[in-house]
Amino acid sequence: MIIGIDIRNIGKNRTGDEVVFFNLVKNLQEIVREEKQEEGDFLLFTDITDKGKLKEIEKDLGITKGDGFKIISLPSKNKFVWNFWTLPNYLRKYPVDIFHTQYITPFFVSRKTKIVTTLHDVSFRVHKEFIKKIDLFFLNILIPLSIRRADKVIAVSQFTKDEIVKYYAVNPEKVAVVRNSVADNFKRELSNEELDEVKKKYNLPDEFVMYLGTLQPRKNIALLAEAYARIKKDIPNVKLVLVGNRRAHNFDQKIDEVIKKYNSQKDVFFPGYVDEKDKPAIFRLAKIFAFLSSYEGFGIPILEAMSQDVPVLASDIPVSREIGGDGCIFAEEGNLDEISKKMYNLIIDNNLRSELILLGKKQLEKFSWKKSAQKMLSIYQNLM
Repeated sequence: MIIGIDIRNIGKNRTGDEVVFFNLVKNLQEIVREEKQEEGDFLLFTDITDKGKLKEIEKDLGITKGDGFKIISLPSKNKFVWNFWTLPNYLRKYPVDIFHTQYITPFFVSRKTKIVTTLHDVSFRVHKEFIKKIDLFFLNILIPLSIRRADKVIAVSQFTKDEIVKYYAVNPEKVAVVRNSVADNFKRELSNEELDEVKKKYNLPDEFVMYLGTLQPRKNIALLAEAYARIKKDIPNVKLVLVGNRRAHNFDQKIDEVIKKYNSQKDVFFPGYVDEKDKPAIFRLAKIFAFLSSYEGFGIPILEAMSQDVPVLASDIPVSREIGGDGCIFAEEGNLDEISKKMYNLIIDNNLRSELILLGKKQLEKFSWKKSAQKMLSIYQNLM
């Protein structure tokens, strides 16, 4: 087989979707190498042209000469030109048996090529109010077309599969669940020196409640900031750290409004985008992790927090229940009183924290990138 995989998001400092494809490809490469499976060639397509960056990605993925994995750089003006012209033009000259992308499938590709697309969530269908009109216009047209063109649709959770079937009337058999997990860099020991280094690098307080992810409205960060503001006088040494890109186009302006309203400027920290290698240490330094989204496709940060022995407070939505299981404390989504109360209890009750840490470790055992990559490999094989 010749399998093409779209890795354009790798190296772009994105959040969940970059993490997913990075770990799938890395583990696919390890499976093929370790088990000496002769599955064929894996061509990894990107629009990055910087040779230094390409070498860095190659190194991070563990690619070595002759292992069957090769990065193909296809420069293009933008993602639409890449999808509609650059990639299809390449595949006409050098066809692949399977092409795996996410969301929007390439057009004008031979039907002989099997198409796999991963949908991390369908939040753009559920929460249209948070999406730019121009983006929504293209998503409403292209996502249904992409799902129809795909030979297999990959959902990252059972919840997301159910949503895809619900909103797009897809045959459930066409949708496979390949769950996310925790990256390998979260499974190493962290020295006190490394923790101190990361703390200084990002100017972190001694004790803090943490959130990590995009700062868009459906993440309920403004609600988290308000819940924290209600209890901050009772926990004066505990601050709030919001890890994410404030300059992103979908930044929730209500976050700044709440911080100003409650005079929390000295209590809320914005470290900005955090290097992937530093994430484990930042989680380890946190007192609790808060994940209060109104909608998620999966929620990798829940598992990342568990891997670093950090108790999790999550909104009581189906996918958080699916991922967090017994290892989380749940609060009704949008319920400010309940969120404040449970956040406070989780901060001050050491017995509760210890119990959650143990339950979190047990829950974490259900997830593995290697198992997910093996399942993905089986899907490729079955398509052929």
